[in-house]
Amino acid sequence: MDEKMQFVARRLAGEPMAELCREFGISRKTGYKIFDRYQECGIHGLTDRSRRPYRYANQLPFQVENYILNVQREHPSWGAGKVRERLLRRFSGIPIPAKSTIHAVLDRYGLVERRGRLPRRAHGTTLSLGQRPKELWGTDYKGEFLLGNHQYCYPLTVTDHASRFLLTCEALSSTRENYAFTVFERLFKERGLPANIRSDNGVPFASAHALFNLSQLAVWWLRLGIGLARIQPGHPQQNGRPERMHLTLKKEATKPAAPNFLPQQGRFDKFIEVFNPPRPHEALDMKCPAEVYPPSPRPFPGLPDIDYPLHDKTIVVTGCGRICMANKKINFSQVFAGQAVGIQEVHDDIGLVSFMDYDLGYFDLETRVLEPLENPFRPKLLPMS
Repeated sequence: MDEKMQFVARRLAGEPMAELCREFGISRKTGYKIFDRYQECGIHGLTDRSRRPYRYANQLPFQVENYILNVQREHPSWGAGKVRERLLRRFSGIPIPAKSTIHAVLDRYGLVERRGRLPRRAHGTTLSLGQRPKELWGTDYKGEFLLGNHQYCYPLTVTDHASRFLLTCEALSSTRENYAFTVFERLFKERGLPANIRSDNGVPFASAHALFNLSQLAVWWLRLGIGLARIQPGHPQQNGRPERMHLTLKKEATKPAAPNFLPQQGRFDKFIEVFNPPRPHEALDMKCPAEVYPPSPRPFPGLPDIDYPLHDKTIVVTGCGRICMANKKINFSQVFAGQAVGIQEVHDDIGLVSFMDYDLGYFDLETRVLEPLENPFRPKLLPMS
């Protein structure tokens, strides 16, 4: 989408359509289609029609966004505060966006100069296809089922994508996040760390109402240097290898169900003993997963410290998910509670919040509004497997 935004921004600046189309290697018909879509729907008209907008706030009317860009074109040295003052004088009867929102609009069009920093990484870790062991783990819950004591069991499984090695299958009483923390901490200590973990967008791997749909579990993975490989909602085939393994698991270890959790966990452990060492796998040229999966060279180190040498401040997010600055509280996200974030003061009481290598959004000290940037953790198109 970056090229589309550049195309529109330069067209708004008055560059001829024909010359722009030649430079971008598109037909004039396509050029007019892109520009007309922007005029009809604003910035979000440049995304794929099926993609949900990433922002949480109400979308800016395209006339307002267009006016912001025109003011910036006329006065390149003006910051978001001056642009907002022009908006207040130009428009009446509609909510005027905060300075952080205006700054985010200018940032999306590449009209913000970042001082003293490396260019931000706009997207998450480039995802491996998982062609080698330890590059990609897949995790999921096999569908819940009733035990003999009428309690529900939620089996949490983790598999190595390339080798099909079943790393663990835990009989849990719920999908609560603290249970998953315990399983993954033990697994990381035993097996080391993978490069990426692929999951769906359900609890506890994601949180529907949190910033960028992150969960505390996902933030913990990021702290450990593990990339997030979310599948697209409604596409379980993108995490197909655990799904296929679950069919075998269900047949061999859950029918009939055990009387309670302890014997059920024993069945899962026995299934792992058969699945990994002696059971040949067609996709591995009849090798066993245990013959293909070596120990991980990345030991579990615990949480490393986070350093922000290129930021102005380092602030720890409060337990209720807020950033406290200048005796003001900015609502951020509770999934980052206890985490250190970097703050860079960019312009006119506007701050940029970063977590590790990811720039997350701008906030305005006056209105205490956080404007998220483009979601660096959004689900990506993954190979079906």
